[in-house]
Amino acid sequence: MSETLNRALLVIDVQNEYVTGSLLIEHPPVQDSLRNIALAMDAAQAEQMPVIVVQHDAPEDSPLFAKGSAAWLLHPTVAKREADHHIHKSMASVFAGTDLAQWLAQHRIDTLSVCGYMTHNCVASTIFHAAHNGLKVEYLADASGAPSYRNAAGAASAEEIHRVFSTVFHTGFAAVTTTENWIAAVSAGRVIEADSIYMSNQRAKEALIA
Repeated sequence: MSETLNRALLVIDVQNEYVTGSLLIEHPPVQDSLRNIALAMDAAQAEQMPVIVVQHDAPEDSPLFAKGSAAWLLHPTVAKREADHHIHKSMASVFAGTDLAQWLAQHRIDTLSVCGYMTHNCVASTIFHAAHNGLKVEYLADASGAPSYRNAAGAASAEEIHRVFSTVFHTGFAAVTTTENWIAAVSAGRVIEADSIYMSNQRAKEALIA
């Protein structure tokens, strides 16, 4: 166990837009990730771990997350559960333009456990930002999710987006884990370790040769 292991659970943008709105989470199935988010929040509360809930705000005429709209509201899974801090943001990273860094420092948090939406956007931006700030990061992959994309650059399924970003996170930006394993680690005071770029690449090359 690490000499310092002071976790906070960061629940990012679990809003109706992703469940009943115009930007539906496709993979993992949204009802599965919502169930795991609930389990993580309940486990954190049971362990007296701080829970930070994040809500994305967009202008009232925006096609997504229009402030004040039904789609902008927190999903009941999160809204009905207690949080120690509630952050409103307007950019992808939860650190950008908010008091998150100061709040974590004030509460001596060294390990940020991240769940919520979307894997490749606000979650990714926050994970990278946290890692660059020197925090240890954990990512609950089955308590997150992605939609599919198609644009001039190409197309990617929700499964591809979620899997590829999760794989990249685990090379050192964040320890990727399941909610079940995270809850067990929290209960035991156990650190969840990430992999490395070198070993991730070595295994890929070995798989090609095999």
